[in-house]
Amino acid sequence: MSSDSEPHFKFYHYDPSLAGACVLTIAFGVSTIWHLVLIAKHKTWYFIPLLIGGIFELIGYAARGISHGQAPHPTIAPYVIQTLLILVAPALFAATIYMILGRIIVSVNGESYSLIKKRWLTKTFVTSDVISFLVQLGGGGLMASSHASTAQTGSHIVLAGLIIQILLFGFFVAVAGVFHRRLLVRERALPHDLTLPWQKILYVLYLASVFIMIRSIVRVAEFVQGFEGSIIRHEVYLYVFDALPMLAVMGVLGVWYPGQYLGKVTKVSSVDDGESAMAEDGELELERTSEGRK
Repeated sequence: MSSDSEPHFKFYHYDPSLAGACVLTIAFGVSTIWHLVLIAKHKTWYFIPLLIGGIFELIGYAARGISHGQAPHPTIAPYVIQTLLILVAPALFAATIYMILGRIIVSVNGESYSLIKKRWLTKTFVTSDVISFLVQLGGGGLMASSHASTAQTGSHIVLAGLIIQILLFGFFVAVAGVFHRRLLVRERALPHDLTLPWQKILYVLYLASVFIMIRSIVRVAEFVQGFEGSIIRHEVYLYVFDALPMLAVMGVLGVWYPGQYLGKVTKVSSVDDGESAMAEDGELELERTSEGRK
């Protein structure tokens, strides 16, 4: 049941699974509500991109369920919705991960140990992530065209956006790894009573990053293969290498929620450079601790 001549396969190479769409819509719905509660509880507004990504995922898989119900004459709207939203949601997850690293660096007063200064770190990664997001969004829109040449161009644009995302994530892991190593050296040479479990949070970020990286690599392979490749023609790849990794990202960041620690440490006073104020507060706290030991 995979003939492209059948009407139902005008947009898909298969009949989208209704059961799979329903399960994932519910799973992403529960995860999104869970993160909404955590954001409201800890006032961690920098998790909003991840929240929006969760909404994109649940709407995307709900649209796949609608496509199943429209057989054998699916309409283009649900197809475009699921294509775009499932494609770009990971970029929103990544945006939150980048901002978490910035807050860790500020919270432990570790800007001097980062490859990129704090004022540029978040801007660099988030801006690059937005570019990747827009490139993939634009390419995904073109892929819905009825003209084969336009759809092919859209596929190439999406591929470029995914490559940007992979390179960005590789650089992010390098920056986080260097910071991690340098801060460990500092802690061993001059121990500080830091209440923030920064290593634990970094390991959570590494794990979430691995899931996003795996998904992005498989997506790159999909677009390299093209519209007749084995990945795009078999729905199982979408579930195993896209849906499950993205659900895992939401689960990891929900179970070991960085905001429960960073929300307490990074409350900023109403000054122009709040992040500098946080760093100064950290220094004062370390000084008080040292005086107490004396």
